Amino acid sequence: MKKRTAVSFALILAAAAWHDASGQELYQRPPENLAQLVDAPVTPAVSVSPDGELLLMMNRPRLPSIEELAQPELRLAGLRINPVISGPSRSGHYLGLGLVRIGEDTERAIAGHPGEGRIRNVRFSPDGSRVAYTVDTKDRIDLYVADVESATSRRVLDAAVNDAASGAPYRWVSDSRSLVVLTVPDGRGSPPPAPSAPSGPVIQENLGETAPARTYQDLLTNPHDEALFRYFARSLLVHVSIDGTVRAMGEPGLFTDVRPSPDGRFVLVEHLHEPFSYLVPAYRFAHSLTVYELGGGPLREVARLALAENVPTAFGSVPTGPRSMTWRSDAPSTLVWVEALDGGDARAEVPYRDEVFMLPAPFDGSPTSLVTLPLRYGGITWGNESTALVRESWWSSRKSRTYVIDPGSPGAEPRVLFDLSTEDRYADPGFPLTRPTGNGTSVLRLDGRAIYLSGQGASPEGNRPFLRRMDLESGQVEELFRSSAPHYERPVSLLDENRLLTLRESAEVPPNYMVRDLRDGSLQAATRFDHPYPDLAAIRKESLQYERGDGVPLSATLYLPPGYEAGRDGPLPGLVWAYPREFKNADAAGQRTDSPYRFKTVSYWGAIPYVMQGFAVFDNASMPVIGEGDAEPNDTFREQLVANAAAAIEEGVRRGVLDPDRVAIAGHSYGAFMTANLLAHSDLFRAGIARSGAYNRTLTPFGFQREERLFWEAPEIYYYMSPFMHAEKVDEPILLIHGEADNNSGTFPLQSRRYFSALKGLGKTARLVMLPHESHGYRARESVLHMLWETDRWLETYVKRAAPRMSVEESSGP
Repeated sequence: MKKRTAVSFALILAAAAWHDASGQELYQRPPENLAQLVDAPVTPAVSVSPDGELLLMMNRPRLPSIEELAQPELRLAGLRINPVISGPSRSGHYLGLGLVRIGEDTERAIAGHPGEGRIRNVRFSPDGSRVAYTVDTKDRIDLYVADVESATSRRVLDAAVNDAASGAPYRWVSDSRSLVVLTVPDGRGSPPPAPSAPSGPVIQENLGETAPARTYQDLLTNPHDEALFRYFARSLLVHVSIDGTVRAMGEPGLFTDVRPSPDGRFVLVEHLHEPFSYLVPAYRFAHSLTVYELGGGPLREVARLALAENVPTAFGSVPTGPRSMTWRSDAPSTLVWVEALDGGDARAEVPYRDEVFMLPAPFDGSPTSLVTLPLRYGGITWGNESTALVRESWWSSRKSRTYVIDPGSPGAEPRVLFDLSTEDRYADPGFPLTRPTGNGTSVLRLDGRAIYLSGQGASPEGNRPFLRRMDLESGQVEELFRSSAPHYERPVSLLDENRLLTLRESAEVPPNYMVRDLRDGSLQAATRFDHPYPDLAAIRKESLQYERGDGVPLSATLYLPPGYEAGRDGPLPGLVWAYPREFKNADAAGQRTDSPYRFKTVSYWGAIPYVMQGFAVFDNASMPVIGEGDAEPNDTFREQLVANAAAAIEEGVRRGVLDPDRVAIAGHSYGAFMTANLLAHSDLFRAGIARSGAYNRTLTPFGFQREERLFWEAPEIYYYMSPFMHAEKVDEPILLIHGEADNNSGTFPLQSRRYFSALKGLGKTARLVMLPHESHGYRARESVLHMLWETDRWLETYVKRAAPRMSVEESSGP
């Protein structure tokens, strides 16, 4: 039975004062110990050179200002475009680049590019002698190439780079002396202006064809959107030498990807075609795949794919026709792709799902069938002419297999190497290591007939990353390295047969790159990154293991304030942060996914900062939702959420650190959905904080998260799981935060607006904060500071200072 809350007169006055004061449309700043997390030093990103001798240090900026985020942006066909520079509007960037030779402490800054420019798309050349990158200036994108030896760079192309619609605006050619680049065509002119008045209605029509689609955002909506997309996506493909020689490759087109062949003779080009769609993003538009001669024009069209509006919604469904086309990485110029044998429909009952094909240059013969797969193709790791690994998986069964195949004997029966459940983390053998070939591709790192495997090493005592050597013939495995207490150390790159580059950390020491000698275990520091927030080093961190009522093992990471002692200080108010996960196996759901030896990262993003405000924080609390056998996880979604949450609170009470009468629940995205459900269907929490969530599942009728059933197939599930449908049951305060420009599938900003309207109409205590210009994650410094302020005030008002609960009988009086 729901309980009522006794609210003190002082709390009512405090809440009223807050609401009156915060009605102004100004960004707020949280307490200084929260604000300092936003401005903490940002550790550089690191890339290893192909020869394993250098580290490329990429200096990351702090959060951008809201002024930067408010710059012009076009949202077209699932893309977000900065129309001023013809590039992405929300891409991360670097402030500067530096080179460090492994074993030396000196960093050499790369010079030669504009100091105020934004560096993106950073890549070593295949031989490691150069580094290419793009620089966003005020009105264009330029391509620079740096010489590693001198650490100096220069612009290699007069034309502006077009990065508006491509996966990568340039690629290195295997000679390491030239690149293929997508550029803004000469004489493109100004963007098409919006019409002063529409010439007619916008009409869409369907003549009985089944075309289900998930709830994509930022789609084309009218002819002017189409004209803008056509204008910005159109590029000229050029071949540019580092000495400045430029050759155009054919005519401009709507190019979305370019990939040179390993021998550098050809380029595989993906080209979009009209008509466009108002139902799906650009990556599902009609497109062709054409082989070009390097420096020349089109040689041969090898595939043409229709608009993919009617792909079935069942997980594992795919478009028909060739897909995942690329170059075989261990051959000079052989195309490889896969085609569905089940019509792309995961619900079809067939013995084989996919077939993999190969076609060598000159691409005019019939393709060779390499292998047929019972499950859905998941990729190939090429080794040599006699060895490759092929992966397949299937969502509904959580099955994953890896095969060993002989590329020299196409069609031969593949041999199963691994046959696993994707949910069984303890049995994960790791992923195969690769090595660079020198021509821009990577192949299996083979030692005779043995491969190397690296994995997280999940185990009952926590994650312990490893490096192993496995003989492909005998199956014998030799463990070369495994992380051990009190450190968490994961392999990054096998530099040679004796040296392993790792990223090593402990609960007190931040991650740094180390070179480990596999013969004697000795370590050499490759980086010396400082503690990003030494003032918070005294926060206590503990890995928790506990069970829910039905015996399913659960876990969480507990954070406690510095100097806190339960026996002396008593129970604390609590904050539980979580995200639900679906499982088909209860044993797998209970497996650990953390490590007690990870560094205490106190990011501004989640719940951990509020430990500094006097809360016991249960971070990443397990929220498994299990459906074994014929049952689906979502059939008992609500009941399992409540059981998970109750178990976390009970564990905190058992340890004496948590006041069960003052606990908040919080989450982002599906975690927000969880938060709203827990407030509607339990009395475990005093308040909730839900960020960027979806609350009405009838607005995502063709499936959501991991729910495959359509609304019309299981309307009762959509109703049962939607907090919007049960808003009348919410009697705890809920804070809703959402980005006004959320582009995540399903979490339309409308979701939070309509849920708040329902709560307001029912007289509930709720607050809706819409962050201007923010997407699914929040990027602007002002937005993040305000998010921290809102959360801190909500927790302070409705949790920390909450009056004791009273029962219905008590509140009714005699």
